[in-house]
Amino acid sequence: MPSDFLESPAAIAAIDDLLAAVGIQHGSRRSLRQAPRVDRRPAGSLAGHAVKPLQIARWKAKYPWLLHGFSARLGGVSTVFRTGRGSADLNLGFGPSDEARNVEKNRERFVRAVAGVAASKRVSLVTLKQIHSSLVREVESVPATTLKGDALLTRQAGLLLGVQTADCVPVLVVDTRLRVVAAFHAGWRGTLARIAENGVGRMRAEFGSRVRDLSAAIGPAIGQCCYAVGEDLRFEFESQFAYADSLFREVYDSDPIREKYPMLFLTARAPGHSNIGPSLHLDLAEANRRQLLDAGLRGNTIHSLHLCTSCHPEQFFSHRAQHGFTGRMMSVIGVKP
Repeated sequence: MPSDFLESPAAIAAIDDLLAAVGIQHGSRRSLRQAPRVDRRPAGSLAGHAVKPLQIARWKAKYPWLLHGFSARLGGVSTVFRTGRGSADLNLGFGPSDEARNVEKNRERFVRAVAGVAASKRVSLVTLKQIHSSLVREVESVPATTLKGDALLTRQAGLLLGVQTADCVPVLVVDTRLRVVAAFHAGWRGTLARIAENGVGRMRAEFGSRVRDLSAAIGPAIGQCCYAVGEDLRFEFESQFAYADSLFREVYDSDPIREKYPMLFLTARAPGHSNIGPSLHLDLAEANRRQLLDAGLRGNTIHSLHLCTSCHPEQFFSHRAQHGFTGRMMSVIGVKP
């Protein structure tokens, strides 16, 4: 049997079916060194079909004037990304796959869930055309045209700042004294460009924020468990961050079929060029947490949900887990009008 057939999509799908029939998952991962603990439990608060934003309990209890929330996948009207039966999706990103009216209705539902039905009529959502950059935008009203960038800042009550993600890291920051808020979208490019660190710097420069008054929240994003990257990305991070080595770990595929029948998977490739073996995984959320620390925030004021979007595809949109065909979640923050 040709080795290229065994690596074809059809063969891989057939093997997956055989494994599923006996209760084995193809390609389960094991770490070469101890990995940080990732919460893989089903997100119970996401159950049901109502729009239920994830929120930081301490913020909700301590700052009643603050609006914030991280969306999940359930509770919307979009059906294009569902491959089988089930509830519709809360897709909050405009795109060619979903109808604009569905996205508009989903956004209305999400804003109502975050702000409350009465207050939502006096709240305006502001978003960006995200470009994976370190560009920070300050807004005092709803822009006449959509701004390009990956971070929003405001001190204006009634504006709900939103960034969209489907694996990238959403970071929300609040100045609890001045009531200035910020939302950052941090993919690997934005993280490499220090968008979280620069955004906090802009809050200090533009509004006079003091780091001791700042608090941050990191929402659902792809975890290190699932985020395989190339060696070139490690070199990029090492050129920028002294702690870069702590952000990466090696993972190899533990495949029961390959381990039991290794002769089936022999190839003519030279040693070191096979797709079997360790891969490099990046902890993007931790990279942004470290940037917030470098910007001056204290560790106990940085809250993280520790939810991997790729591990929970039924609860969250994941660009990787859904092979690029997926919707967008939204993370929002604002001050009550």
